[in-house]
Amino acid sequence: MEDSRERSLGTRSNEAGSGLGRRSPSLFLQLPSNQTLRFRGNKAEAWGEALEGALKPSVDPQEQVLPYVEGEEEEDRKPLRELPLCLEEKRRLRVLQEQAVNRLSGLQLWRVGKRRTLRHFKSQVGAVMSYAVMWKSTLRHIEGHFGTGIQSYFSFLRFLILMNFVASFLVVGFVVAPNVAFEALHLNWTSHTSNTSVNASCLHYNPAVYGLVSFFSYIMDLLSGQGFMELTYLFYGKYQNSAVDFVNFSYNVPLAYLLTAFFYLLFCLIWIVRRSVYSLKHSLVSEDASLGSYSNKIFAGWDFGLMQPSAVQLRHKSIRYELRMDLEEEMLRRRLAEQTTKQRVTLYILRGLLNILVLGLLAGGFFCIYLATEYSQQLVGSVNSPVKGQIILELLAAYLPSAVITVANLLIPMIFGVIVQLEKYPLSFEIKITLLRTVFLRLASLVVLLISLWSQITCNGDLQHQECKDCGYSHQFLCWETSVGQEMFKLLIFDLLIMLLVMLLVEFPRKMLVTYLPSCPLVKLWGQQEFMVPANVLDLVYGQTLCWTGALFCPLLPVLNTLKYILIFYMKKLTLYANCRPAERTFRASSSNFFFLLVLLLGLTISCVPALYSMFVLSPSKACGPFRGEPTMWNIVSNAISQLPPTAQEFLMFVGSLAFAAPLFLLLSILMFYLVVLAGSYSSMVKGLKGQLQLEGQDKLFLVKQISELSQ
Repeated sequence: MEDSRERSLGTRSNEAGSGLGRRSPSLFLQLPSNQTLRFRGNKAEAWGEALEGALKPSVDPQEQVLPYVEGEEEEDRKPLRELPLCLEEKRRLRVLQEQAVNRLSGLQLWRVGKRRTLRHFKSQVGAVMSYAVMWKSTLRHIEGHFGTGIQSYFSFLRFLILMNFVASFLVVGFVVAPNVAFEALHLNWTSHTSNTSVNASCLHYNPAVYGLVSFFSYIMDLLSGQGFMELTYLFYGKYQNSAVDFVNFSYNVPLAYLLTAFFYLLFCLIWIVRRSVYSLKHSLVSEDASLGSYSNKIFAGWDFGLMQPSAVQLRHKSIRYELRMDLEEEMLRRRLAEQTTKQRVTLYILRGLLNILVLGLLAGGFFCIYLATEYSQQLVGSVNSPVKGQIILELLAAYLPSAVITVANLLIPMIFGVIVQLEKYPLSFEIKITLLRTVFLRLASLVVLLISLWSQITCNGDLQHQECKDCGYSHQFLCWETSVGQEMFKLLIFDLLIMLLVMLLVEFPRKMLVTYLPSCPLVKLWGQQEFMVPANVLDLVYGQTLCWTGALFCPLLPVLNTLKYILIFYMKKLTLYANCRPAERTFRASSSNFFFLLVLLLGLTISCVPALYSMFVLSPSKACGPFRGEPTMWNIVSNAISQLPPTAQEFLMFVGSLAFAAPLFLLLSILMFYLVVLAGSYSSMVKGLKGQLQLEGQDKLFLVKQISELSQ
């Protein structure tokens, strides 16, 4: 019975194939996609001939395989192990390639051997370099247990560690190590003198403490960056405004300090932009849902890196959650479309009032940060401060701005989560708007801190004020660069302490309650701790922004940030395996990676503003640092250029002149116009390909119907 059924099915299929072959020209003229091909000529007959040729019986397999021939296209030919063929086909292709190689001449044979050797060498180098990838096995293990969404967080953290590690070599190699070596070798220092007269009251800067010092004072100085810490190479005030003469070489310390900070920010910008472009390509390819969001989630949404049964079940729930979210969004859109004008106006008024409430919360948080910074500087900087000599109160006063910023970053996003549910946005937009508000809160809180410090240093921008008239800045900040560096140092330390305390006092006890008291009503309400990827990434971006902002005033901050992120990597890995579970609202690694880098680029932009403002506008401290006595930090570059040979001076002056800037601007405008046109052509091409894919789907449906009719 089964054999006869198979023979009958085979007969039907052969008949259908022969019928399809006989009727191919008229059949292909009926295809939906043929309507778009008539503008480029009638290709349907050619397709029909191709189909008839494909249906012809028994063609020699060797004639269907392209031989291994020499030529320019051979450079782009992939190795056999990378081809999507079975082992038998690869063996047959290997025999054909060897036969083709044997027919080559001496020079052609040498070229083929050279290409093979180079390809083998590249593969061996790639295999060796793969072993040098940091935490490769750890990331694979995390991906296998929790999926690519959480693995993207740890990949992003590894990227930040590598970037800070390379930047640390840059800072230590050109700034810290030369100063330490010059001071240890007691080389000749040539001090830079300035012709400007300086008020004597602006030079009374001596943070050294004499006499007996208690142990708690050392701990206070270590955590706040004051006292003996100000006299270390960690802060700006330690470095000299001198050049070191070594044999026939002169090392200009201020110039090296300024250019290192400048190229450090430029290096981070180039690396982030390069990685962002790479992530954007993958995001545009993988996240395009114009051809069917539901089919992509069902047929292409599975994470094949999962190995654990619990992770597999969680991924099933995540896909089901995404489908339910899409259906709920579609239902919400229909409801919004069916709303009356009165209901829409009511909803828009409600959203407007809630957004006003959001702005009020942000303004209140920023005002508290401003007041906390001002009050903290008054308590710490005043000689007659009531907290002087009281270690605990002095430490609390020093960390008051950091504590207020941390409390604002913890409480206000929780209120945002409640408010956004009342606005009745679609679920996907609800997640995006919450993240945008949180990002704005995190980065703007740092901006408010810098503005409050700037207002105190510059007497609220009035440099003619009695307190700022003599020095160009407030007498309270005789070394204001070190004061800014101390604030960034305290924020970095406090951020690490908060992460550690949250893990020990919140996440670990919550895990214990879920494990040993599962029937508790509070445990049922909270459940097990979820590992929220966006919230954790925002913590990393906030910490990296602190590092960039304070790098000019605290040169060793990239080194401390590297150590901090290495510690955070192991802390987050421990809490992920011990305390947390993946969140139900998952994020694709492709889209999330680009979003993370975009927020990081925004943080770099914000941190560059105070650094560039300090370089070009603000007057440096006259009592400390490598730029003492200079009108601006950038003036040291002008002095260095004036000491170059005349030819080099003329070239640099031409580069900085309008005669060079105007043609460069014109050339960049032309290049930008060309790229815009090229992007537009690519966009139209992509739209055409999308339309062609839709027509291909219609062709398949049409052909399936024809085959089913012929089979009957």
